[in-house]
Amino acid sequence: MELELRRFGDINLQDVFFDSLKEAYSEFSDWFHRKENDSAYVFEKDDGSIQGFLYLKVESDVILDIHPPLPAARRLKIGTMKVNPHGTKMGERFIKKIIDHAVREKTEQIYVTVFHQHEALIDLFNRYGFEQVGTKTTVNGVELVLAKNIHAPYVDMYSSYPLVKLGGHRAYILSLYPGWHTRLLPDSILHNENNDIVQDISSANSVHKVYMTKMAGVDLLRKGDLIVIYRTSDGKGAAHYRSVATSIGVVEEYRHLNSFLSKEEFFRYCRPYSVFTHGELEDLWKKRNYPFVFKFMYNLSFKRKVTRAVMIEELGLPGAEQYWGFFEISHGQLKAIANKGMVDESLIID
Repeated sequence: MELELRRFGDINLQDVFFDSLKEAYSEFSDWFHRKENDSAYVFEKDDGSIQGFLYLKVESDVILDIHPPLPAARRLKIGTMKVNPHGTKMGERFIKKIIDHAVREKTEQIYVTVFHQHEALIDLFNRYGFEQVGTKTTVNGVELVLAKNIHAPYVDMYSSYPLVKLGGHRAYILSLYPGWHTRLLPDSILHNENNDIVQDISSANSVHKVYMTKMAGVDLLRKGDLIVIYRTSDGKGAAHYRSVATSIGVVEEYRHLNSFLSKEEFFRYCRPYSVFTHGELEDLWKKRNYPFVFKFMYNLSFKRKVTRAVMIEELGLPGAEQYWGFFEISHGQLKAIANKGMVDESLIID
C-alpha cells in the first residue's frame, strides 16, 4: 500500500506500532485523540498493520520550551516520526516527504526532537543536514533538538539536499520508460497512473536511485552532473504531447558494469536502490547488455509536468533531429524547464 495522508480519527491508535511511542511519551494517547481532525502520513502493509507514521506541523511563534529558545519564524515541526525498519528505506522516503512539505509550505527551517538513544534516526537526520541546535526537557526526559535550514550555505549534495548546485557541472535530459519511471520516482507519478503499482521497495522509498542503461553518452556522467528526468510516452497519444519532464536529480556516481569484480559486489551496489528485481539483475549481469550503471539523488519533483512540445516549441530544445534518450542541455534550459515545472527557483543555485 502507498504512503497516505489520513485523518488521525481514521488511524488505529491500538495498533502495536504505537506501543513504543506510548511508552516514551506519557501524554501520547491524549495528544493523539486531540488531533482527531488533523492529518498525518501513514504507511500500512497489505494486512492493515502500520509500518510508518509521520506528523508535520507548520509553526510561526517563538519556541520557548527548548533551550536555547528558537526565535519566531515560519518553520516546519516534525511532530512525530516513526518507521518500522524492514529494509526498504522508508526513513529516506519520509525525509523527502518532510523536505517537500517544507518547500511547499515555504518554511525556511525544519526541526525535530529526538531522544539520544535513537542513534539510527539521528544519523539519518544528520546525513541530510540536520544539526543539533538545543535540547528539550520534559517529564519524559531530555531530547535533542535537530534543525535544518533549507537555504543554508551549500555544503554538499547530501547535507544540502534538496538544493541543486549548477557550478561547473553538466546538465542532461535522461529518458525513462513509464514502467521504470513509476517504480523509481513515486513522487513524480502522473495523475492518470495507478498508485497501487508503487510498492514498498527500496527503489521507490529511497532518496538515492540506481539505474542501468545502454543509451549512448550516459558514460559521460560524473558526480554532480544534473539530470532532468523525462518520462517517455505511454503510447496513448503523440509523444510530442504525452512525453513529459517530471523531476531533477543529481548524479552521485557513474560506473561501468565491468568495474564490478563479482556478481555479489554488483548486487550489493544495485539491489538497495535499483528498480530491477533479483531476477532482472541476474539477467543483466549475465547478458551484460546494459553496461552503464549510475547512482543519482532524487531532488526536485515538478508540480506541473513539462511536455516535449513545450520544451521544443517554447524553450528551444532540439526537435525531431535529436534522439530524446539522453542528450546535454544548457544550465539556462534546465532552469527554464524547472520554471515551467513550477519548481521554486531558489532551490537551484549557481
